[in-house]
Amino acid sequence: MDHVISGVAKFQKEVYPNKKATFQKLANGQNPEVLFITCSDSRIDPNLVTQTDPGELFICRNAGNIVPPHSNQTGGMTASIEFAVAALGVSHIVVCGHTDCGAMKGAINPAGLDSLPHVKEWLGHCRVATDVVKERCGHDELSIDDLEAVTKENVVQQIQHLRTHPAVAAKIATGQVKLHGWVYNIGTGEVLYYNTESGEFDVMDESTAEAQLARSE
Repeated sequence: MDHVISGVAKFQKEVYPNKKATFQKLANGQNPEVLFITCSDSRIDPNLVTQTDPGELFICRNAGNIVPPHSNQTGGMTASIEFAVAALGVSHIVVCGHTDCGAMKGAINPAGLDSLPHVKEWLGHCRVATDVVKERCGHDELSIDDLEAVTKENVVQQIQHLRTHPAVAAKIATGQVKLHGWVYNIGTGEVLYYNTESGEFDVMDESTAEAQLARSE
């Protein structure tokens, strides 16, 4: 914890002064363009990966980058999505999964989560993804070899869940919001994006940026 506390002191003395104008502007409000939904995994830093500054991303994090389907029961994700879209007016929503995801490992082997009942219930929102992978692979059970496929399919299915949220559906219908599915590779720094035309994940780089925006949903 010592390095965390010393980091605060370093921020106040060295970082804040260099960006004082930005922080003072942000003190009066925010206007992010992107709602960025990703995993709580400590190895993921959305601002670092996207090279964005404070105020540019509205970030929601949870185990497995999950978006529960809309229901009349209010939850933190539901409220945050509604606020980002209807109040802040974000124009893009990214669902970003990642390699070596512990939540996806749990989704593959739910029996191993008996001692973590709340985690097990939460990962029930990934069942469509695991069932799709089972069907495609012809497996009755999944293994760690299916982790990459489940990680990608989970991103696709969480995007589907996003469409059930009224605020999102309304903005999609009028072309004011686009949805993006990403998978971040922790070991290589590579980011894949979901290509809606091919149904596959392609490598993201400067040359594919325009294509990605065109193929987003």
